[in-house]
Amino acid sequence: MSHYENYSRTSATYDRTRQAQGIEIICRLLSHNPLPLNEQVLVDAGCGTGQYSAALIDSVQHIQAIDLNPGMLTVAGNKLQAQIAAGNIELHQGSIDELPIDDESADAVMVNQVLHHLADDATAGWPAHQRVFAEFARVLKPGGVAVINSCSHAQLEQGFWFYHLIPEAVDRVQQRTADLDVLRSLLQHSGFGEVGHETATDIIMQGDAYFDADRVLDPQWRDGDSIWALATPAEQENALQKVRTLVDQGELHRFMRRHDETRLHSGQLSFTWAVLA
Repeated sequence: MSHYENYSRTSATYDRTRQAQGIEIICRLLSHNPLPLNEQVLVDAGCGTGQYSAALIDSVQHIQAIDLNPGMLTVAGNKLQAQIAAGNIELHQGSIDELPIDDESADAVMVNQVLHHLADDATAGWPAHQRVFAEFARVLKPGGVAVINSCSHAQLEQGFWFYHLIPEAVDRVQQRTADLDVLRSLLQHSGFGEVGHETATDIIMQGDAYFDADRVLDPQWRDGDSIWALATPAEQENALQKVRTLVDQGELHRFMRRHDETRLHSGQLSFTWAVLA
């Protein structure tokens, strides 16, 4: 799936700095399907290490989890051994633009912080996104719900203090990110009717680790956000040298607080929901 992040390498440490965020919001948005949540079959598209599946497994009837990377699926399988044995979840290796799921077999699909990994072309109308959303429409039953967890362009600019260290990488990830109005248009083009967005201003993607400013020098901490993979080696080294200088000056935490102020208004995550017509 990812065309810039080496998830075979990062899968072993991914869970240390990333958490399943916004579970209550996702559950609420899935209720746009009139079928009770505990009766829904949910597709976790791009499940990664299975964090979101693990968080939702007790709330839904069944989960079909798909990821292209075998390292991620191995971690997910170890995490969800009991649920797999009980038949509550199935793991599949595959791409989200070619889901190994039968037509009209799911009540809901969720995709969490995945779409910006698509190799896509905004100037051509986001064809990779269109293929993915067409797959969502194919596997969903009529009235089924898709939930997309992503970052808006404003959130990429304002929601992460350490992004100010790597502005070139932020420009690159914005080029790969379909903003909220684009998501709405693409979903409607793919057969979804009602589409809405919800911004979460109180959720922090990395949890408490986000505020551990000194750990920006730790490669495992940086592995918790794939944006670092979009920075060139020279850009990364320049960023780390700036951090070392700020540490020596006793200014790193002041830098973090100053550049984190805008997050209080923008938030870091946006949740888009769409109902299949």
